[in-house]
Amino acid sequence: MTEAIERAAEEIRFCETILAKSQTNVLLETLRDAPDVTAWSHYPVGDVYDYDTGAQWYYHCHDPSSDAEEHGHFHCFIRPHGAEGPAHHLAAIGVDPYGRLHRIFTVNHWVVGDDWLSAEETIPLLHKFDVQLARPSYLVNRWLTAIFVRYEAEIAALIRQRDAVIAAHAAGDMDGNRQDRTLEVTAELRL
Repeated sequence: MTEAIERAAEEIRFCETILAKSQTNVLLETLRDAPDVTAWSHYPVGDVYDYDTGAQWYYHCHDPSSDAEEHGHFHCFIRPHGAEGPAHHLAAIGVDPYGRLHRIFTVNHWVVGDDWLSAEETIPLLHKFDVQLARPSYLVNRWLTAIFVRYEAEIAALIRQRDAVIAAHAAGDMDGNRQDRTLEVTAELRL
């Protein structure tokens, strides 16, 4: 492991340990201010956006979950040209009902309706995902940031696989395939 990856793995453990000592976890901390949890709703309301880095995320769950082990996931984006600029989906980070990392995955374009970039254009943006905000939870923000450092190579591979799966789907028409609702999750890494 490189030094940066080791530091990120330590950061993940640190955030999880502090949250556990406080009798919470990344999931409970994310949903702390929600009066109830509704499928497809974004938590926190209005998403999280770091104006300095362009990193953005929200959490949501599905009902019923297509994966009984997964409570929901954090959709993570980057807006390299600021809050009014295009948003590019990087990956989704799935957690189990106890807030433990469950999987990292990529999705088809129609799922999040982002400003689509190819893998070669998306991968260089991964290192920009860095959320340094106190709200809604400093530890959740640092945990997500560390996930992107620790698993950067794996996320890059998932993004490449995303493009290959979409290109190979059905007739191979990239634009049409990106809107095909029969293709949702394009690549995943179970942890």
